[in-house]
Amino acid sequence: MRVGVARETVAGERRVALVPETAAKLATAGFEVIVEPGAGAAASFPDDTYGAAGATLGSPWDADAVVKVRKPDEAETARLRDGQVLIAFLDPLADPDGVARLASRGVIAFAMEAIPRTTRAQSMDALSSQATVGGYKGALLAAEYLPRFFPMLMTAAGTVPPAKVLVIGAGVAGLQAIATARRLGAVVTGFDVRPVVREQIESLGANWLDLGGATAEGEGGYARELTPEEMQAQQQALEARISDFDVVITTAAVPGRAAPKIIPASAVRAMRTGSVIVDLAADTGGNCDLTQPGEVVEAEGVTLVGLTNLPSTMPYHASTLYSRNVHALLLHLAPEGELALDWSDEITAGACVTKKEGVAA
Repeated sequence: MRVGVARETVAGERRVALVPETAAKLATAGFEVIVEPGAGAAASFPDDTYGAAGATLGSPWDADAVVKVRKPDEAETARLRDGQVLIAFLDPLADPDGVARLASRGVIAFAMEAIPRTTRAQSMDALSSQATVGGYKGALLAAEYLPRFFPMLMTAAGTVPPAKVLVIGAGVAGLQAIATARRLGAVVTGFDVRPVVREQIESLGANWLDLGGATAEGEGGYARELTPEEMQAQQQALEARISDFDVVITTAAVPGRAAPKIIPASAVRAMRTGSVIVDLAADTGGNCDLTQPGEVVEAEGVTLVGLTNLPSTMPYHASTLYSRNVHALLLHLAPEGELALDWSDEITAGACVTKKEGVAA
């Protein structure tokens, strides 16, 4: 099976779908890897490293399977052919038109965000791997924009108390943000609408913020969307406590929906001047009413960091982790290097968003 690695064309996207490490493993497993020239350059993987790994440079669009990070645009979709496999983040819930274009081309498309959240599929879970990068970078951004130290310092000029950090949402990104902020020396508190994660938060050395109210445990380990009444109660409880913290990192997300607004403008006004909010949900609109996706702004004396696509700002390791996810999925779909799609398998069927006309489900 020939696997083509396409160069990303979305502005600011620096990741690559396969790195030399995994290209070499695929070559050993019987795959032929074709890399578009320059595909890995922005992630610090020059062309010659792919050659050394057993891949060849050329057009990826003639391969049996094309792997990408971001969904193809219309011009790229037009280069795909009937029966060709595509693996990428395809945003199927928010971009039905893009999925329809792929379907009209007869493409067998697998969306990385649709990988089932099961133990069997853990090695393919790209949402988790990229959230790890985002959570880590979110804590670093908080430390960068906060005009004070994160750790407690004892100096000849006196003792500097540690920063107080609140992380809202204890999924993969939130737990990584908690762990990183703790390593930087902050006093960290975590909150989630799912009480079941309290033990995970406390195991990282953070405190648990108990706001009371409704719980929101959803399917697959995700949080469900709160009702308007529950959301209002949560906002009021947060507003009463948020002024205790120097930094707030928000990570709350509901699959396939706009990010829930959990920090109103009134809560921002309650924070101390110089405080920082890092909104890791900015990609889907943000958790704070005052977040401007893609921007760093100041409002009510508080710095709001709404930068998007944070994994792309750390492209080397983000690409490495994503590449391992793609590698695991390819081995699942094409054991021994030959495509063998089993539509009764929950991973194959669950991740597939379009398939060739006439293929049995």
